[in-house]
Amino acid sequence: MACPFTGKIWRHDGSALMPAAGGAAADRGSAAEEFLRQFARENGGHVSATRIEAVRAEISAHGWYRQTPEELEFACRLAWRNNRRCIGRRYWQTLEVADAREAVTAGDIFEACVAHLRRSTNGGKIQPLITVFAEADAEGRGPVIHNYQLIRYAGYRQSDGTVLGDPAEVLFTERVMAAGWKPPAQCSAFDVLPLVIETPEEGERLFIIPQDAVLEVPIIHPTFAWFEELGLKWHALPAVSNMVLDAGGVRYTAAPFSGYYMETEIAARNFGDAERYNLLPVVADRMDPAMRSRDPFWRDRALVELCAAVLYSFRQAGVTMVDHHAASRQFMEHLAEEKAQGRIVPGDWSWLVPPVSGSASPVFHRSYDPRPRLPDFVPRQKKR
Repeated sequence: MACPFTGKIWRHDGSALMPAAGGAAADRGSAAEEFLRQFARENGGHVSATRIEAVRAEISAHGWYRQTPEELEFACRLAWRNNRRCIGRRYWQTLEVADAREAVTAGDIFEACVAHLRRSTNGGKIQPLITVFAEADAEGRGPVIHNYQLIRYAGYRQSDGTVLGDPAEVLFTERVMAAGWKPPAQCSAFDVLPLVIETPEEGERLFIIPQDAVLEVPIIHPTFAWFEELGLKWHALPAVSNMVLDAGGVRYTAAPFSGYYMETEIAARNFGDAERYNLLPVVADRMDPAMRSRDPFWRDRALVELCAAVLYSFRQAGVTMVDHHAASRQFMEHLAEEKAQGRIVPGDWSWLVPPVSGSASPVFHRSYDPRPRLPDFVPRQKKR
């Protein structure tokens, strides 16, 4: 069940609008009308009174309305542009939209998710993509993908208290195993989890992702030959699947979206965090067995080499990736472009500043407007 997006929302110029969509039909109707006017404004046209009346009638009758393909495409791109946590928004207009609103069963949704993985991965030349499933009804019920991302690695709790794989996925791994998923006979640190898809009619169902839909990159280092011995790899495509697309008075409870990785997402967070794969001590000890006892900057040195390895590996494999310095420059260019259009760029400083060399990035040295704007990707409660 999606949790409501509470508080005020704001127009692109920073003025207050109204409570967020998802409440009474009147609020959803107002949100729809504001969205339709923005759609017309930014696309050089005008919205007809007939369209507004038809939309309000649909909302009154069903609690939602069917957006046209053009409206849906604009809503998805605008949600990316409005997302406060994303540093890669300069290319919001390149987002492709797969309209899967007619996918009814969990099996149909799964097939569309697999198609999403293949199309967005694109042989390594990552194409930003969102696949949008059916609208939530007046009570907020709609299809749900319970995975955090379409591709995540299992985490197995060991008898000695350690974790093989991703500690962030231990509870989810236990949940899908209890539901019938059988891990490989020889478990590894990089076993792809099944998808858990729920529909109001069928409940939860588990699906195994085909191996050929998951492109993975072995992690090596440009100068440390021993790095390959660590046996590290990571999937090429980050496809977030646990967010709600709140767009123009309509809530899409399943709308996985993907772009390409920034190297720190894998190296600093997935590999480096103590609560995740915790590889900084491992890398530091391989670099110099005495480093941790004598060098207060051993974490920093190991982290930089992890970043170097991830970026080098993705480039060697021909998989799209951006480094955090380039991403920061691109975001500053996005700010300038949006300012020229008279638009305010919402932002969450704590997410926009890279987790490595933060103050060396231009995004560090300024503040951002934290106020949410719709359309956007908003959280929902997860079963974990």
